[in-house]
Formats: sequence, structure tokens, C-alpha cells
Amino acid sequence: MPSSVDSPAPARPLAPGPVPWIAMYHSVGDRSDDPYRVTVTPDRLEAQLRWLRRRGLRGVSVAELLAARVRGAGRDLVGLTFDDGYADFLANALPLLRRWECTATLFVLPGRFGGDNAWDPLGPRKPLLTADGIRRVAAAGVEIGSHGLTHVDLTRADDALLEAETVGSRAVLEELTGAPVTGFCYPYGTVDRRAVEAVRAAGYRYACAVDPGELSGPHVLPRVHIGQNDTAVRLFLKRRLHRLRRRPVEGLR
Repeated sequence: MPSSVDSPAPARPLAPGPVPWIAMYHSVGDRSDDPYRVTVTPDRLEAQLRWLRRRGLRGVSVAELLAARVRGAGRDLVGLTFDDGYADFLANALPLLRRWECTATLFVLPGRFGGDNAWDPLGPRKPLLTADGIRRVAAAGVEIGSHGLTHVDLTRADDALLEAETVGSRAVLEELTGAPVTGFCYPYGTVDRRAVEAVRAAGYRYACAVDPGELSGPHVLPRVHIGQNDTAVRLFLKRRLHRLRRRPVEGLR
């Protein structure tokens, strides 16, 4: 399985470049009870990965995608991200990524290792990876990024909590994996300038949002939600509309 690479540190500012296509997943497993539409079945994920590969595209970590863009390459790469660190990633998603020669970024919550998605009031409760599970995922070549410490809305956090969720989570993950953690993902997709500055100050080289609005740059990368209903036609339309609707990203070639 291709290993992820360190994300780039450009020596000079880059003119705004075409927005990269970054897919946002969560859980891969049973979706019989899925009120938030965060789950795709393994069969559906495999069909989506097959769709990418048959079009000459390959799913990679966000770090690898951004590194390729700095080199002026990577137009055949798609960022694959999985939020929250669900335990089913190890059993259901990782084997499919290997089969289709893809990798991904897994954004995890070090303050909730071995817990569940308690932040979703409607449930169902889904188990999260343990610390050992995170190590196994990292050893398989998947990039590990931070999703904050405990999954809180950073736009509502006070200064102490904001530091714990950004600086603290990164420190825990780097100690756990023994590797630099350069990517962050905003819980709930909510972001403002204060949160962006905190993430940048914490040492992350990039961060993923959902729809960053007027904000732009490598610390507010927009993503496209991919769900169970996204068949070939919907994937084609989502990719086309993403490129048409999103503004060029400042700081990306």
C-alpha cells in the first residue's frame, strides 16, 4: 500500500490554484440505523474506489495530494479522508484501500480512543479505534491527522479548550505514532478565522473543512461529502460541480 508523505512547506507564496478534490467519509459498515448519513457499506465504498481507478484516478492522503500539487503534479489524485476514527475503518475500509491501491487520511480523536461517538445525540453508538488500532492503521501507511481532542465546535471554544483541542491533540498523536502529525480536520466542519489561526499556530501544515465560505488557503480545504447514495453518476456530478463551484485555493498551485 503506498505510504503517505510529509506535506509540503512551500518556500514562497503560491498563486491560487485549482481546488483539489477531497472526499469526506466517516464510518464504513452497517448503515441500517444511520440518522446522520455518516456510513457507507463496504460494497458501496468498493464501488466508489473502483469508479476512481477506472477513470485513471487514485485516492491518496491529503498530505500526498498537497505534496504532489506543490510539484505541479497530482491532477490524477483524489484526497480520501475518513473522520472520527471509527473502529470499522480497520476491518472494513483498510482492506478495500489496499485492494484498489489507494491510501487515505484518517482524522482521529485522541481524547476518545476506545470510546464511541457520544457527540451524536441520536446515535447509534459506534465504537472508535483504540490507541493500538491507530498504531496499526498508521503502520499500514494511512496518514493520521487530528480531529481535535474530543470533537467540540472550535468556534465556541475558549482559549484553553482551543489550545487543548489543537496543540494537545497533536502532541498525543505524535507520541502515539512516533511520526509528525501535519493535518487537522475541524469537528462538525465549523470554522472561523480564530480557529484557523489556532490550527496554524499549533503547527499543522493543512486543515480540512467542509464549506469554508469566504475563507481560503491550505488551512481551510473544502471537501465533498460522499455517502451511500453516491453511485457513478452522482460521483461524476459531484466532482464536476466541486471544480465549478469552488474558488481557487490560496497557497496551492
